[in-house]
Amino acid sequence: MTTPAGYYDDQGNFIPGSFAGQFNPPGSSVSQGSIDAANAALGKNKATISGGQNAVKGYNAQIRRYQQQLKNKKLNWAQKATLQAQLAGAQKGLANANKAITTAQGQTGDLQNKVYEVSGQYEKLLTGESRNAYAALQAMFNNYGLGSLAPKIYEFAKQGYGADVISLMLQDTSEYKTRFAGNQARVAAGLPVLSPAEYLSTEQAYRQIMQDAGLPKGFYDSPTDFTKWIAGDTSPTEVKGRVDLAVQKTMQANPFEKEALKQLYGVDDSHVLAYFIDAKTALPILQKQAQAAAFGGEALKRGLGLSGNLEDMVTSGLSQAAVSQGFQAVAEALPNIQAIAARYGETFSQSELERDLIMGNTLGGNETALAQAPTNRRKYLASQERALFSGFGGSSPGGLSTGFQQT
Repeated sequence: MTTPAGYYDDQGNFIPGSFAGQFNPPGSSVSQGSIDAANAALGKNKATISGGQNAVKGYNAQIRRYQQQLKNKKLNWAQKATLQAQLAGAQKGLANANKAITTAQGQTGDLQNKVYEVSGQYEKLLTGESRNAYAALQAMFNNYGLGSLAPKIYEFAKQGYGADVISLMLQDTSEYKTRFAGNQARVAAGLPVLSPAEYLSTEQAYRQIMQDAGLPKGFYDSPTDFTKWIAGDTSPTEVKGRVDLAVQKTMQANPFEKEALKQLYGVDDSHVLAYFIDAKTALPILQKQAQAAAFGGEALKRGLGLSGNLEDMVTSGLSQAAVSQGFQAVAEALPNIQAIAARYGETFSQSELERDLIMGNTLGGNETALAQAPTNRRKYLASQERALFSGFGGSSPGGLSTGFQQT
């Protein structure tokens, strides 16, 4: 489809085809009450003119009638005097009606312009290059979501400024600074300012990520939602990582994993989405916490509590399958080892058994530290009550032969 060369409006002004359809009044700067009042004033003005024109016709008819009657030579002095008085009255009425029409007609232009102004039809108030500058800038700033700047664009164009100069002047307005608030924060942080095109492109990339993830409309899809990310130079790639985590933990996570998130990090189910999307915490930390919660879900699923080993398991590079098998082994072995430890006045915690059976017991250190290592403690307890613990050392089918490091 080709763009028309242009057209002439009802005032004889030429409108370039590329600007056609760009003269919509900006909603944020239009008051319907003001429009109604301006239209009412213009309507009253037009009614005054119309009424005056009708009055002129009436007075002219009267004047012609009185003048015709005065030609009658049979009139006596009193009749003639009455007609002359009536004629003078009609002539005075005609003069007043013409004066009212002239006054009203002189006001029509201003009243019509007031209608254009309050309704945002500023293009009808400008001509030539000023009109073209207004049209181009209004189209551009509408795309920025700054249609409210139309009055300022009009005022600058009316003063004869060109489009480039007006564009720079508008950047100093509070509306512009609010719309591109991320840039203000970038300046404070020593980061380069994004051009409007770059800013909008980044916002669109964020918005597309949200849409692709199936997030509900109205959730993280407005300029104010994206300000922190732009201010912090957060790339769309990182945002995608956050969103993927958010969706996974909100929509796909099992109830045990969600409960682990709540217990470990105080994140309620209803706030999981915002927790992962919010820019306060770095993505690597969120990823570590998400995996720790997934490991914690395996513990909760088997009736175990949550220990402080979960993030260490993530750091160790353990897989979900390995941790799942490990917690199964812990759940099966924990009651036995704790019962044996109790017989000898000692304790053996779930955390210790996790380090033994899941994490490989790689504490290292001096003899005292090694003696206190979970695996060594378990062996010591086993040697104290070999009969009760014979199946625990992995030598019988009922023991802890789980495939994890056992010595």
